[in-house]
Amino acid sequence: MTTMQFQNSLTGLENKMYYFALCLTSNTDKAHDLVQETFLRALTYQNKFSSDTNLIAWVYTIMKNTFINEYRRNVKAKSTLGCQSDRLHISFTKDDFYPSVDSIHAEKEIYKKIALLEDEFREPFQLFLNGYKYKEIAEKLDLPLGTVKSRIFFTRKKLCRYLSDYVN
Repeated sequence: MTTMQFQNSLTGLENKMYYFALCLTSNTDKAHDLVQETFLRALTYQNKFSSDTNLIAWVYTIMKNTFINEYRRNVKAKSTLGCQSDRLHISFTKDDFYPSVDSIHAEKEIYKKIALLEDEFREPFQLFLNGYKYKEIAEKLDLPLGTVKSRIFFTRKKLCRYLSDYVN
C-alpha cells in the first residue's frame, strides 16, 4: 500500500473513528482530540502497518491504547484528600488552575495541622509528601526503615482524626 493509498484509507475512516472515540470519552472535544492523536500516531507508525491486515482494527487498537494511556496518566495525576483504610492521600490536580476558596482554606488547615505535629512524626511525613521514598527518608534521618514506615502511618492516622471535617 502506497503512502497516498494509506492516507486516503485513513481519512475515509474519520467518521467511524470519531464515533468510537465518542464512545470512549463521552465528550465531543475529547473525542476530536483523540481522533487527531490517533491520526498522528497512525501516520507516524505507518511503516509498522502490514497491508495484508485490517486497517480499521489497527487504527482502533491505536485509538484504544492512546485512550487507555491518557486515562492512566490522568488517574495518576489526580487523587483526593481522604482517609480510607487509615491512609491519607494528598495530591493536587493538574486541572485545578484556579482553586476554590474552600480548597485553599482546607489546604492551609492541613499544613497547620502538619506543623503542629511532633518533630519525630512531622519530619518523615514532610519528606514523604515531598516525594522521598521510605528508604531515602530512613537514610536521610538515620532511622530504621520500619520506624519511618510506622511514623508515617501513625501521622496519617493522626491527621485523619484532626482533619475529619475536610475528608470526603
